[in-house]
Parts: sequence; C-alpha cells; structure tokens
Amino acid sequence: MSLTADVRVDRGPMTVELDLEVADGEVLAVLGPNGAGKSTLLRVLAGLLPPDSGRVAVGPETWDDVLAGVHVPAHERRLGMVFQDHLLFPHLSVTDNVAFGLRTRGLGKSAARAAARDWLARVGIAELGDRRPGRLSGGQAQRAALARALVGEPALLLLDEPLSALDARTRLTVRAELRRHLGEFPGSTVLVTHDPVDAMALADRVVVVEEGRVVQAGTPSDVSRHPRTDYVARLVGLALLPGTGAGTTVRLDGGGRVAVAEETAGPVFVAVRPESVALWPARPEGSPRNVWPARLVSATPHGSTVRCELDGEVPLVADVTATAFAELGLAPGTPVWASVKASDVAVYAR
Repeated sequence: MSLTADVRVDRGPMTVELDLEVADGEVLAVLGPNGAGKSTLLRVLAGLLPPDSGRVAVGPETWDDVLAGVHVPAHERRLGMVFQDHLLFPHLSVTDNVAFGLRTRGLGKSAARAAARDWLARVGIAELGDRRPGRLSGGQAQRAALARALVGEPALLLLDEPLSALDARTRLTVRAELRRHLGEFPGSTVLVTHDPVDAMALADRVVVVEEGRVVQAGTPSDVSRHPRTDYVARLVGLALLPGTGAGTTVRLDGGGRVAVAEETAGPVFVAVRPESVALWPARPEGSPRNVWPARLVSATPHGSTVRCELDGEVPLVADVTATAFAELGLAPGTPVWASVKASDVAVYAR
C-alpha cells in the first residue's frame, strides 16, 4: 500500500515541511546532511513523533491526521524498521529477536519462531538462530535486523542508515543482499541516509532534504548528473557553478566565464567533473577553451587518485594521479593553472 505524507514539524529554530509519496514496491531514499530533518521525518513516519500539522497515510489507513485528531501509535502501525546499530535484544536468541514482533501481536510461540526461522533462511543466516546478538558480526546482525523488520509483512519499511556501521567490505555484500530483498518487498520503503552510494544503489527515487525542505527530487541518475545545490554536487563529486548563459559562454555569478559546447541562455548551472580538470604548472598552450589560474586549497586521497580542491575565479575540484601530484610539486597554497574542454562541461537550466 502506497505511502503519502505531507507533514510539518516545528523543531526549535527550524521547521521541517515535507511532502512525500512512495508507491507500492518503490524505494525512496531521503538524502541530506546532518540536521536537515531526515531523522525527524523517520520518527514521524514511525509514529514516534506526532507532526504539528499534516497527514500520513499508508493505503486506506490514516496514521496521522492532525486536523481530525488521529495519531496511530508506533506499535499499532504495520511497519518494519532497520536501524544503523541493529538494536537487537541482547538477552534473546537471534530467532527470538526476529519472532519478537509477531509474539507481541499475539501469534503463538511455535508459529512465530517458525516464521522467524524462515526469514533467517531467506537472509542467509539460518544456522545462527540459536546465537545471542553479541556473537554476531556486524553483517550478520544487520541481516537479523532486516529479517525482524520483514517477518511481520509490513506495509511500510523504514531504513535508518542501515549500512553505516559496517566495514567497507561487509557493506558491499550486505548492500547487494539488501537490494535484492527490497526488490522483492511489495510495500513502500523509505531509506534515510547521508551516503550517496547507498542512495544511488538502493533507491528508485531520491529526495534531497536541506534545512527541513526538499531541495531536489528525481531518479538517482538525474540527481547525480544534475545537482541543484552545492551539497548535492559535493556528494557526487562535481563542481557546481551557477551563472547566466549567453550563446556558448556562461558568466558565473561569482565572477569568471566558462565556455560550453552547447548554446545556452538565461540562468543555468555549470557542472564540471573532477576527472575533466587538468592541472598545469604554467598556462598551457593548445586547444582548451577554458583555462584559469587557481590555487590549491586542499588535497586528499581518493581511490587511486588525489582529489584537489581549487580556489580562484572558477572554483573547481580536480582528480590527479599520485605521480602527477608529485611531479607538479603540489601542496596547499600552490598556484596552478586549470583547464577544461568545453565539451566536458555540463550545463542545464536552474
């Protein structure tokens, strides 16, 4: 049953106002920085925090309606939830942890344990049912938490940073398994995360929340290719430059000009990928239409490259090999020249 939520929550100096719809079988990722309102949204959907105004419904069931005085408490909502730190009961076996929700709804012990064992088999840890959570690895504990969330056949699944506590190798494996289970889940799923990789890998749609408002929404590929705020651009590794287009030139709001390959007009965003930026010790000769002086602000390892943050009339991010970084003698404060081919610059309307 699809989720619809249009809520407002007053949180001191910030007001969270969000309007969301999630279809049956759809995974919606809510992406945003710390303090943006993601956790507030999750608590409202879970029934842990009544909204100050608005409505939450899943299919024909109204869970919150402030005007009508409706608030269904958390334990009466048909939902499952997976937390970043698992929150398994340490005194119960893994099987009894998974069966716990069914038992609280009145299902008999043997039936609840049978359903729990079935789900433990589905998530690949059937042989661990008799263990206590303290004897599980992080990946095993998260699989158990997922089984506990899904065993009750919820209408809504809430995932709160479900992979953030896992090491990099385990995260890859659990992410792939989670994607498979989400693909089979018939209800609505809301994934709250600050990790763009989790959002892009698991979600059908992404909404970006900043300061309590949705600032961008779309498919993962659209959001990553066409960021509309500096936060999103930095997440996906782009330099985002607002400006005004005139022909094949964009005059940037912060000063400077960028040559682009396509005709453009009016308010636009220019986006430049780090791998498209070349660095030089002196002004380069040749064909690049975009050449700017810059200063290296910071440099951090980024996979097999070094990511360089540049300041200047056109602020950029560049990825260079470790060898090139050494040969250029780069260090914070080093002056350089940056070049970008016009054909490597993305431009789209604001």
